[in-house]
Amino acid sequence: MNTFARMLLCCAAAAMPAQVQAQSFPERPIRFIVPFPPGGGTDTFARAVGAKLTQAWSQQIIIDNRGGAQGNIGTALGAKAAPDGYTITLAFVGTLAINPHLYSNPGFDTRRDFTAVSRGTDENWLLVIHPSVGVSSVKDLAALAKQQPGKLTYASPSSAGQLLAELFKLTTGTDILHIPYKGAGPATIDLVAGNVHMMFPNPTGPMPHIKSGRLRALMVIGPKRFDELPDVPAAAEAGFPELNLTGWYGIVAPAATPRAIVAKLNAGVVDALKSADLVKRMRAAGQHPSPSTSDEFNQQIRTDLERWAKIVKATGTKVE
Repeated sequence: MNTFARMLLCCAAAAMPAQVQAQSFPERPIRFIVPFPPGGGTDTFARAVGAKLTQAWSQQIIIDNRGGAQGNIGTALGAKAAPDGYTITLAFVGTLAINPHLYSNPGFDTRRDFTAVSRGTDENWLLVIHPSVGVSSVKDLAALAKQQPGKLTYASPSSAGQLLAELFKLTTGTDILHIPYKGAGPATIDLVAGNVHMMFPNPTGPMPHIKSGRLRALMVIGPKRFDELPDVPAAAEAGFPELNLTGWYGIVAPAATPRAIVAKLNAGVVDALKSADLVKRMRAAGQHPSPSTSDEFNQQIRTDLERWAKIVKATGTKVE
């Protein structure tokens, strides 16, 4: 047997265990780390997808909420997990594409530590206020903030919400006080109570409160209106094209996870996100399913790392 033939046999032998493992995967429960507390959009997404995967695979998907440091704590935990497919992590544009530019050491390296499983959603945010603020448009809000520098407050449960608010301040030349929260659930509760004046959240948490009138949505942070909120203008319509930005949720695994296992995870997630009942449920919460291949999502994460680096630099935002 010549040297080339021996090399081919060695490569085939090395690949076989991963392929065999993927055929029977999963054989035990899978931990799904959500790097934020219960009650927000990330948690809603993870539980909806997790329930579908549990049903499809007859193995429990265990949601593990690990909030803190704007998603860094749970994301770092996911980065250090065994690369066997039995720990996956919710990927959020705020943690993977924004936090690396805000924190000197977020506890993980987006490019080095993760491989993408699938994009989950295309996300837009909202600018939401408590009705007591007493304005009905973004321009009126900016005018009020200029009249009362440092008096209005905004809640931020993640780096994305914080950065959007800082970009709004830069665009409008206003001074609005930052009030940080550990997750969207607690932030939304305080916003509904009137303890803070505004927020730039994912729509999931505030959506029922907007529909009941306890909160008021002034603008969609993104290129078009939501079907669920047809009267709320998109960023350019509201006069703020600088806020024509989009984000995403998705799922990642540790970087060394075998490609065959990643492919099995991807197939399960994509099937879940295409199911009619899940699509209906997520759209009602303001989320828009957008599954992808692993390679497509890997590329999007890397592209957005560069895009948000420029926004962070422009706003001068930093967290230590």
